[in-house]
Amino acid sequence: MTAPRDPFFPADRSIRASDSPIEIQHLGTIDYQKAWDIQAQLAGKRARDEINDQILVLEHPSVYTAGKRTQPEDRPTNGLPVIDVDRGGRITWHGPGQLVMYPIIKLAEPIDVVDYVRRLEEALIQVVRQFGIPDAGRVDGRSGVWVPAHDGSDDSKIAALGIRVTRGVTMHGLALNCDNTLEFYEHIVACGIEDAGLTTLSRELDREVTTAEPIQPLIDALDDALAGRLIVADHSFATAPDPTRVQPKRG
Repeated sequence: MTAPRDPFFPADRSIRASDSPIEIQHLGTIDYQKAWDIQAQLAGKRARDEINDQILVLEHPSVYTAGKRTQPEDRPTNGLPVIDVDRGGRITWHGPGQLVMYPIIKLAEPIDVVDYVRRLEEALIQVVRQFGIPDAGRVDGRSGVWVPAHDGSDDSKIAALGIRVTRGVTMHGLALNCDNTLEFYEHIVACGIEDAGLTTLSRELDREVTTAEPIQPLIDALDDALAGRLIVADHSFATAPDPTRVQPKRG
């Protein structure tokens, strides 16, 4: 999806405030709340220039998280608890088999959140296509990375984004479905979207794709995208309503 306006920086310019290498932390499988606390601590240190930019690489035990735009009807019907978080977007699920990355990046001034999100999407699109899904792209009006409808399926989201920028530093990030179950999504209105599907790399490629496989390609692609070496392009193949724009109820 092309941005609704031109980005603040040229496409080939870094949007990071620093040119020091991004540091990578592999946290393994970690409780969501604990990872959130780590993010907050690191973001504070990054804002004070006490540390370099970071990318946290991890998986979560099964958990629902609700962004700031989550509606009551989005919430799970299976009785599992929900963690309310300070990122954008609505409700989603995290769990085993899903690769999660949280970039803690100090953005250059003037801060361009839209461009930052597009660059994360571009990195994901490149990696998903490299894995063998060449038509993966964007749906205008919706964030994340999508696979076009095929074989009787709807357009399906394969990677989700949810971010927060505080004191110029990014938190939260992206989740790429690798070989996770889709069963937990059936009990929520995932990302507020009722008219599309969800999928995984394993499902699309008809083979097991572990979370370990995309780690290094995605780290490299994120580094390139944030630095401006990987240029955001128009990979849109559909248009759909934005689920974060909640319409007021009448009556």
